Amino acid sequence: MLASPILRSHVPGRFSLSKAHRCAFRGLATHASGFRIPVIDFNRYQIAASTDQRQETANEVVDGFKEAGFIYIKNHGIPDSVITNVFQKSASFFKLPEDVKSKLEWEDPRANRGYVQIGRERVTQSSDPDEIAAMRSKSPDYKETMEIGRDWDPVWRNRWPQESDCPGFKDTMLNFFQTCHELHVSVMSSIALGLSLNERFFDDKINEQYHNLRLLSYPPVKTEILRQEGQARAGAHSDYGTLTLLFQDSVGGLEVQNPHTGEFHPAVPIPGTIVINVGDLLSRWSNDILRSTLHRVVAPPAKQISETEQVTPARQSIAFFCNPDFGALIDCLPNCYGPDKAKKYEPVTTEQYIVQRLSETYL
Repeated sequence: MLASPILRSHVPGRFSLSKAHRCAFRGLATHASGFRIPVIDFNRYQIAASTDQRQETANEVVDGFKEAGFIYIKNHGIPDSVITNVFQKSASFFKLPEDVKSKLEWEDPRANRGYVQIGRERVTQSSDPDEIAAMRSKSPDYKETMEIGRDWDPVWRNRWPQESDCPGFKDTMLNFFQTCHELHVSVMSSIALGLSLNERFFDDKINEQYHNLRLLSYPPVKTEILRQEGQARAGAHSDYGTLTLLFQDSVGGLEVQNPHTGEFHPAVPIPGTIVINVGDLLSRWSNDILRSTLHRVVAPPAKQISETEQVTPARQSIAFFCNPDFGALIDCLPNCYGPDKAKKYEPVTTEQYIVQRLSETYL
């Protein structure tokens, strides 16, 4: 778990390091067990000085996804000011009265848009409705979210607050949605290159922008609640699509499972980086060569509020869940199977897989 003296932050998503910890902080992506989430300078791919440099960075990306399923990227091209503004607008939204937010309630897994109150979602790897219902009743995820999709969809509409309630919210999120999509395309191109495919292999399979921008708010919570059996801010799960771009604040709490040992390790916030992980559909596409790794959100260090009680701090994060086009057929990539490696999965469309998982996850 992240020790509180290492980071100081006054604005969500912005960090400062105490001088004594600067050197140690550079190595925080590697844990004592040897589990390592690599930090990759993605600018070396986007503005490569040579073909060799582009290939080298693409190989680093793919190697990270093969080993851990997670990477950090730095020099990714999204300005700090843009990310800070998104965090500020997100915080403003979650501060709205509950009756205002509830008018924007999430209603349909095919849409996957709108406000989700605390306790409604229970992320898990289970697909048994009764088991999920029991877990949700006993230990719901202690978070609230706002789900945003492509705004021009002909069927499913985003559920926006009134401009007067949250000024600038809609424009900020739409611009950020497009920015994240463009980064997704670039990272997928690097994956194609690292897998010895044509760099543009994925372009016509991810261009319809069936993504999900999720704003997350983890309110302060008494630690006695989080100590209950099975309780977490977000339970252990994998993501559903191709990639997830995660923007963390300085509080911490994300943990990633070491695929080799089953242990969970902190994916600590590193200033100026984005955490990226492989989702289920990209893992299926690659015949599990790229790992869709389990992860969870646990309680960061708590503050003592009485002789007998502690409370964890509030936490914010922004997740951009990248998906293939909903009609895209996810079948094993041509160079990920052969005589010595059979296909592990039947083909499935993006829509079939994601709607099924969302239907199981939400109440």
